[in-house]
Amino acid sequence: MNNMETAWKLTNGGIAAPRGFYAAGVQAGIKYKDKYDVALIFSDIQAQAAAVYTKNVVKAHPLYLTQRHLENGLARAIVVNSGNANACVGEFGDQAAYSMAEVAGMFLAVQPEDVLVASTGVIGVEMPLDRVLNGIRVASSQLLNDVVKGIRGRKEEADEGAHRAALAIMTTDTMVKEYAYELPCSQGGSIHLGAIAKGSGMIHPNMGTMLGFLTTDAFLPAEELQNILREAVDESFNMVTVDGDTSTNDMVVMMANGASGITLSEEDHSNFVKMVKSMCIRLAKDIARDGEGASKLMEVYVSGANTKDDARKIARSVCGSSLVKAALFGADANWGRILTAAGYSGAEFDPNKVDVYLGSLSVAQGGKGVSFSEEKAKEILELKEVQISLNLHSGEDRATAWGCDLTHEYVTINGSYRT
Repeated sequence: MNNMETAWKLTNGGIAAPRGFYAAGVQAGIKYKDKYDVALIFSDIQAQAAAVYTKNVVKAHPLYLTQRHLENGLARAIVVNSGNANACVGEFGDQAAYSMAEVAGMFLAVQPEDVLVASTGVIGVEMPLDRVLNGIRVASSQLLNDVVKGIRGRKEEADEGAHRAALAIMTTDTMVKEYAYELPCSQGGSIHLGAIAKGSGMIHPNMGTMLGFLTTDAFLPAEELQNILREAVDESFNMVTVDGDTSTNDMVVMMANGASGITLSEEDHSNFVKMVKSMCIRLAKDIARDGEGASKLMEVYVSGANTKDDARKIARSVCGSSLVKAALFGADANWGRILTAAGYSGAEFDPNKVDVYLGSLSVAQGGKGVSFSEEKAKEILELKEVQISLNLHSGEDRATAWGCDLTHEYVTINGSYRT
C-alpha cells in the first residue's frame, strides 16, 4: 500500500472519527441568533498534541493561552468560538480565554491546562463572555452524552456532533470543511484521521491562513507530531492565499491519543505522514475554493526551480497577485501578469528560460509570448478550477500553491464585515 492514492480511504465521522474522540457544536448567539458558534473537541484519554500559529506579530489572546498550555505537549480538549476573535482587547481578552478553558475543563473533568482555546471573528471587540461560557456548558453536556453513547457502542450517533462542530467554527465560509480518513495497517486493524477547518478571508501564507484541527487515534510523541504537522502545513496551508492578509487568530492543532492501540510499522508510519499531508492539502484547497466572493479555484504549479524555496515563492506570488486574480475573474489570458508576479517573488531564476501554460495551453516559451488561441484560453479560464504552470528550466524542484479569483463580491463582503 505504498500508493498515496490507495493507502487510505475516506470514511465518516469527521473530527470524531478516530477512537476516543468526540465533538459538539451549539448555537450560543455570540453574533447571530441561529448560527452554530461554539465547538468542543474532546479526547476521553490524554493525547499528545502539537500546533502551528500565525506569524502575525499581533496575536489574539487565545493563541498565547494555547501556546502556554501546549508547552508539555499534552491536551484533552479544544474549545473554539466563532463570531468574535477575542483579539486586541487587553486584559479582558486574556481573562476571557482562560475562562473558556476553565469552564470547559470543569464540565469535562480535566485540568484547564489540558484545554486549548481558539477564536475567530471580529477583531478589537470584547466578546459576550456570558454567552460563550453558556455555550461551552451546553456543548459539554451534549458531548458527555455522546461519550456515554460511545461507551455503549453507539458511536455513530455520537458522530453527529462532529458536523455541528465543523459548522460552529465557520465565519464567512460558504462550505463546511470536514473529512475523515481510515488507514488499514500492515499488522491488521486501522488508524483514523479526522479534521475540520475554517477559512475564507484573511488568508495568506505564514501560518497564518485559518483555523484547522486534526485528530488521530494513532500514537506519536508530541515532538514527532510537531514535525509531521509542520511539514504538512508548509506544503498545504502555507501555500494558500486569498487576499494577502494574515490573520491574528490562525492556528492548526493536532491531537494523537493512541486509542487504536496499534504500533505503527515503518510502512504504516510512512503512509500516516502522507495521509496527514493529503488531509491538509485537501482542506487547503477547500479554503482557496471557498475564498470570499470567489468563483474559481486557481492552482499554480511551478517546476524546474533551483530550490524548493524558490518554487514556493513563485507559486505563492502568482497566486497572490491581485492582477492575476482579476484576470482570472475576467477570463483574460494576460500571461505577462503571471511572469511579472514570478519576477517580484524574490526567487532566483532566469526569466528568459520560463515557459508559461494555462491548463495545457502554451502561452509563453523562453520568456516570450507565443501564438495561441484566445478562444481556447478563454475556455480554460472560464472553468471552475484553473491550473497555471510555470517551468523555470533551472533545476529539479517544484511546488504548488492555491488561490482564487478576485471578484466584486469580495469587496462587498469585506466592505460590511462588522455589520
